[in-house]
Order: sequence, then structure tokens, then C-alpha cells
Amino acid sequence: MRSAAIDYAPSQAERRNFQRVRVKIYGRFMLEDRTEHPCQVVDMSPGNVAFRTDRIGMPGEKVIAYIDHIGRIEGVVTRTLQDGFAMTVIASDRKKDKLAAQLTWLANKHELDLPEDRRHERVAPRNPTSVLQLTDGRQYQCRIIDLSLSGAAIEIDVKPAIGIQVMLGTMRGQIVRHFEDGVAIEFAVIQRPETLDSEFNTPRA
Repeated sequence: MRSAAIDYAPSQAERRNFQRVRVKIYGRFMLEDRTEHPCQVVDMSPGNVAFRTDRIGMPGEKVIAYIDHIGRIEGVVTRTLQDGFAMTVIASDRKKDKLAAQLTWLANKHELDLPEDRRHERVAPRNPTSVLQLTDGRQYQCRIIDLSLSGAAIEIDVKPAIGIQVMLGTMRGQIVRHFEDGVAIEFAVIQRPETLDSEFNTPRA
């Protein structure tokens, strides 16, 4: 098997067949010391991926990552970035073809439903009080500033790390942004208006 080049530039074959796409998806990765850390994918192709993360892998280090919508990938760190690192993806041609199809779908999906997409109107619920629950079971009272079909902004005293999975009421999502008084959440799936109304008592149009 061809060894991974210590270079972030895509191979000739990758340039011919695949393009790197900018996506905003989250996951976790494991380094060689078996520690796990949350991450955000900044851009990705079937041959390379750039992560934003607090823990930076060292060039040449093997990485196993589990990425939302993508699944398990393996690779080798090629270089460090200011706020993360880049790695090559070690996979069969068949797996890379599958990754290419997944990335195309994700790129199109994100064009439609990023949480900041103003085509999803943001509203303030009539009952803004809710509970944010972390995966370890900890719960915190919060106040919903506004929400849309794809996400919510909440005031809260704690700031879970970006990429952490949470529950806002019964809605599953992830922390995608911090601001002065709270955090922004991207829902795992686009919600239906009647679901938001039932959960948060949103105003009708």
C-alpha cells in the first residue's frame, strides 16, 4: 500500500476525481495515546480532511475519527494548523468513492440548512424556558432567545465545548457556536414547524 505523503496537497488522482468541499460537521477522534477529543471538520475530500480542535495531533501520528454523517475514517496527520490539524485519509478506492458521494450530499445539504441560513425564519417561543442536557446526564436551565427549524440560540450559564452533543428539551443537536451570554445549537435533523410548536409553543404565522 502506498504510504501517506506528508503533504496536505491532494494527489494527482485526487485532483482529477475529487474536490475538497467546505462542510461544517462534527465528530470525535482518537490519537495514538488512545485519548478521544471532539472536533469539527472544516473541509474534506475523500483523500484529506482538516479538523478544528483544541487537541492537535502531531505529523505522522495515526488518527481514527468518527464523523457525523460520514462514519469511521482512519488517517495520518500531515500538518498542524493554527486551530487544528490536517490528515490524509487511508482508505480503499471503493471507500473513497463512497466518501465522495457522502461529501457531495453533505455539501448540497449544507447549502440548504445551515443553522445560520435565514431562509429558516427564527422566532422567539412563547415559553422560552427549557433544559439543556449533556450526554453525561448533567442538566442546565436555559432560556431560548430564538429558534428555527434547524437550530436555536440559548442563554445559559455554562458553555459546553463546540461539537458536544446535547438535548434541548427533546431535540437532539450539537453546540456550534459560543456568544457572550450563551450558545448556538444546530439540530441533528431539520424540524417540522408543528414539532417546534408542540415542544416550545412557538407563535403561529
